[in-house]
Amino acid sequence: MTDRRRLIHAIALYLLPLAVAAYGWSLWGALLAVLLMLAWRWLISISGFVLPEKHPPVVLDSISASHFVEKVRWNMDVAGIDYVEKAAAGTLGAYFLGRTVPRLRFTTGAVRSQVGNSAEILRYLWGAYRVPLGDAVQHLEPTAERLALEEKLDRHGRNLQVWVYHHILEDRNLTVHAWGADDPRTPVWQRWLLHALFPVLSMLIRRSFRITPAGYDKACGHIEALLAEIDATLSDGRASILRGDRRNYTDYQFAAMTGLWLQPRGYGGGKADHVRIERSQATNPMRADIERWIADYPTVVSWVQHLYAEERTCTTEDA
Repeated sequence: MTDRRRLIHAIALYLLPLAVAAYGWSLWGALLAVLLMLAWRWLISISGFVLPEKHPPVVLDSISASHFVEKVRWNMDVAGIDYVEKAAAGTLGAYFLGRTVPRLRFTTGAVRSQVGNSAEILRYLWGAYRVPLGDAVQHLEPTAERLALEEKLDRHGRNLQVWVYHHILEDRNLTVHAWGADDPRTPVWQRWLLHALFPVLSMLIRRSFRITPAGYDKACGHIEALLAEIDATLSDGRASILRGDRRNYTDYQFAAMTGLWLQPRGYGGGKADHVRIERSQATNPMRADIERWIADYPTVVSWVQHLYAEERTCTTEDA
């Protein structure tokens, strides 16, 4: 629980060689500085127990527009779990700090822990809250059938990442907007970096997500196959994709994934309003895909829009 103190120490550690070079310290002077830095680091560890930093009990690290974040965010809202969301600029954390989102950070006693990846976060929430919240988290129960569908939907989400980046990377302003450059919750210095580092970030995304015409065609094939499957499944009027009248976390997950391209009112539960890409803003090829999917999968569209209209609420606070 010493995040800020460790950050200050890390900055000082990086600056130490510059100080040694600038002031021409002797070997013994440099050795003394190293020992002092080690002592400082030890005191930081001790201070975590003696003077712990204050943190919100539960923090969701996010990128506002992320459909994987929305998967977690929505399920936490349904359960009524109290948390604070901390938004960061898209891609900066992943490519420069190795931190992906969503990431859930929580405090237990004197220990500050974290869980990454949406599926693992939902497993943690089920285990941590099934007793204190009871039926409120029943939708998070990880049955074998739900886990199998969740895995399929996670692959669907990755295909949607290829699809969206294929379209928006051609438009610099649209891309940085989606990353949070116009979101007041994003730190100002991160918004500035999004603009400054766009060429580098764009190149990294194209390589890591394999954004090519062939990759786009393949992703679209998978996306449309799954939409067709679920459109047929929902055609009998069921409330949940996996049958029954009670929805579970996979229903909210599919709605979150579909919300990435459908952008229904309420997407993000109020947390993605500043990163929305309205259909009128989309590139012509992107808009053509969206309009084709709306026409080809009307049951899916109606079901998702109903879910957002009737059940998407947000009761959290921003960091």
